[in-house]
Amino acid sequence: MKEFKPRILSFLCNWCSYAGADLAGVSRIKYAPNIRVIRVMCSGRVDPLLIINAFLKKIDGVMVLGCHFGDCHYLNGNYNAEKRIIATRKLLAFTSIEPERLYLDWVSAAEGERFATLVNSFVRKIKEIGPIAKTDEVKNILLAVKDVLSGEVFRHLTGIEWQVTEKENVYGEKISEFEFKNRLEKILYQEFIRCRIARLLKDKTFSVPEISSALDISPDLAFNEVCALQEKGFVSLVDIKDEYPRYKSNQ
Repeated sequence: MKEFKPRILSFLCNWCSYAGADLAGVSRIKYAPNIRVIRVMCSGRVDPLLIINAFLKKIDGVMVLGCHFGDCHYLNGNYNAEKRIIATRKLLAFTSIEPERLYLDWVSAAEGERFATLVNSFVRKIKEIGPIAKTDEVKNILLAVKDVLSGEVFRHLTGIEWQVTEKENVYGEKISEFEFKNRLEKILYQEFIRCRIARLLKDKTFSVPEISSALDISPDLAFNEVCALQEKGFVSLVDIKDEYPRYKSNQ
């Protein structure tokens, strides 16, 4: 069989990790040639939508490398990057797409050797996982993940973590980091299921049992999320067949 050669996209911050990659080059430190580099001013500028778009274009793995904590030229850009990447990996964990395909780490301008080591390690990992599946099912899953990432809920939650865990929310309550992560995971899963249902209903009508079967979720969960989407005006009841109401997307 032909050897699998992973396609890796890497986002490198201008001030640290890109300079580290440059040092690896001028020092003639060898690393896998599988990566293609996009230079950004800060790792905090890497929108998760760019990552999902890369997977939609059949990229097998994505690396985001920024400055070490405390060294960011924009003070907290790498902290923001970490929150978004961790949340994106949580979303991928709900799917058939391995979260390990998305990697985040830190490289300084003086760490050319570390840059090469991280690249080689990540390429080996992706070779073990294998190529990203090129099926309609994977495409639909990625589009649903993209819908979540572009929604207000994801942006709001990843933006308020520091406020509610370090200070307090608008009700004067302070939430522990552990509790916040649990809530975040539950809300992200709920948003993902809703986006999956909304996409499923775009071109065809489905009943709750059919939605449950198509998405491999419980009928109770399917019913609750269809009701939530209907209440928000995203889906409508179209007709009733074999005593089951059938729904279709309004978008």
